[in-house]
Amino acid sequence: MNAPLPFPLSATLAADLLRDPDFPPATLLQLHRLTPAFDRLPLAEAQARRCALFRDGQRLIAVFDDPLAADPADLGSWLSRQAHSVSALATLAQPAPQKVGGVTEGNPRGTSGTAERGEEVSLARIGQDASPVVRLVNSTIHDALKLGVSDIHFEATPAGLDIRYRIDGVLEKVGGAVGREIAEQAISRLKVLAELDIAERRVPQDGRFPVRLAGRRIDLRLSIMPSIHGEDAVLRILDKRRLVPDGESLRLEGLGFAAADLARMRALASQPYGMLLVTGPTGSGKTTTLYGVLSEIHDGRDKIVTIEDPVEYELAGVLQIPVNDKKGLTFARGLRSILRHDPDKIMIGEIRDAETAEIAVQSALTGHLVLSTVHANHVFDVFSRFAHMGIDPYSLTSALNGVWAQRLLRSVCPQCAEPVTPSSRALAALNLSAEAAHPDMGNFRQGRGCGECRGTGYRGRRAVAEILALDDRLRTLIAQRAPLAEIKAEAYRQGTRSLRDAALQLAREGLTTLEEVARVTLQH
Repeated sequence: MNAPLPFPLSATLAADLLRDPDFPPATLLQLHRLTPAFDRLPLAEAQARRCALFRDGQRLIAVFDDPLAADPADLGSWLSRQAHSVSALATLAQPAPQKVGGVTEGNPRGTSGTAERGEEVSLARIGQDASPVVRLVNSTIHDALKLGVSDIHFEATPAGLDIRYRIDGVLEKVGGAVGREIAEQAISRLKVLAELDIAERRVPQDGRFPVRLAGRRIDLRLSIMPSIHGEDAVLRILDKRRLVPDGESLRLEGLGFAAADLARMRALASQPYGMLLVTGPTGSGKTTTLYGVLSEIHDGRDKIVTIEDPVEYELAGVLQIPVNDKKGLTFARGLRSILRHDPDKIMIGEIRDAETAEIAVQSALTGHLVLSTVHANHVFDVFSRFAHMGIDPYSLTSALNGVWAQRLLRSVCPQCAEPVTPSSRALAALNLSAEAAHPDMGNFRQGRGCGECRGTGYRGRRAVAEILALDDRLRTLIAQRAPLAEIKAEAYRQGTRSLRDAALQLAREGLTTLEEVARVTLQH
């Protein structure tokens, strides 16, 4: 083992590091990506000196408690996470404490940051949690909320536990723990919080639980899945304030759609009755878009009712009903009851079965405006999706006003963006000619990587849409089950633009990259 690095470092070296343009301030996510060099600077000394050493190949990187090197809060959070992990591993090395149902006992009720079944978890004072597993789970959630993560993955491995965050739609490994036992205890902890069966490890389970941070409540949705190494868990963060800050209303402009697409969306949403569908994969922003539509069309003169799983954002003056499968309140049963509640406009969180689809179509045909989401790859897939659910195409097209499909693409970081000529490989991946890279064809940019974008070159996401507005000609083609090529040709003739083309336009404007276009969209 190498000898510990002598400290303090020279003022000259520190000044050189901070002036180096290739040494931007480190962020919390970057710290989690790096490999700590605790053999050179032990954790205890790093905590005392408020600094850390990391390995990057053969190099050592020093991170100081200085705003020019790293946000002091980020460095403190990283050091606390390392201490929690070390404490958890040290605990597991001791004789195993008495367990009940797979969960370690000895965590007193009322301890800060802990919770029994059904209680709300406070993340205010993570370091005071009695159990190392509780500290590991709570600090993971705390850091995720700070970074604006959408999902947290706890993945069982042969060696123990990997923890990954989904940020801007991409998974990043941020930490983990060694040992199968700590992996099992972390999953059991999550099950206790969500009131799931901690003894059942052979079948999937789903649940929810709330946490409280900075005085506000944030809901988490938990999915447990058995694997060959134990169990995996995924937490989806449902942060209502992340969608819209307090005192503001959700508007479609804030989602990044092109102006022409916004105009078509608003024209479809302003119809007095009929059905409007938004499609796309999980995490593509479908529900957020529908919330934006409801916010804009809600003028107080109509009765608007929603049924959702779960209610992700509260809309003033709108009756919102959460699905509760355990109590028998499904989408279909709730929708039947809603129709007896004298609604004008209805939002259905998702059409996922034939019964819900049939009721939604009939509701649109009887004078209601119905907004909903459905899983399909693009707008034309929606018709085959409903056909598989047994819905008559004539009834569907009579009820349907339009469909839009959407995707979220990572935006080029404005702080470190620089002009770039697309590579031949990037052009080939999109079947573009070399002429497409000519300056006259676009203003291509990419991010160099900086502290603002966590070194990724991307910051935030924006939406692109493929919009299909039905007219009599399209309704006839669909009802007659015309070939898909003929339906597409008519749609494109009327102005429908594919997701790939919409995304390419963003790349030409320098708002995203060709690599991101290829990652997210498919030519069809």
